Amino acid sequence: HVQLVESGGGSVQAGGSRRLTCETSGYAYMSYCVGWFRQAPGKKREGVASLYGGSPIYADSVKGRFTISQDNPPNTVYLQMNDLKIDDTGMYYCAASPGLCGLSSSMYDYWGQGTQVTVS
Repeated sequence: HVQLVESGGGSVQAGGSRRLTCETSGYAYMSYCVGWFRQAPGKKREGVASLYGGSPIYADSVKGRFTISQDNPPNTVYLQMNDLKIDDTGMYYCAASPGLCGLSSSMYDYWGQGTQVTVS
């Protein structure tokens, strides 16, 4: 079955960089859409970036600062975050979808447990 495990979160100063990693298993490389989402306290979960077939989609708030990519082996998805801002603080989740692809959480069937990013 599909499993997603995020890592790489932590505390970082504003203007700094961080790379998140999502180790995936249970599906063939690049056969699913993969996405990164985040949720700040008291706010709803929002899509940050998605990737399928080599075509990324980014939220306006992170365009030019964040980059989603994937590699194999192992089947791993990355989110490179540069020029971090305080508003980027939140729990970051990796998600996978066998069908639809985009920045809406309802498109995704599989989720990781999340990794916390705190920007100060």
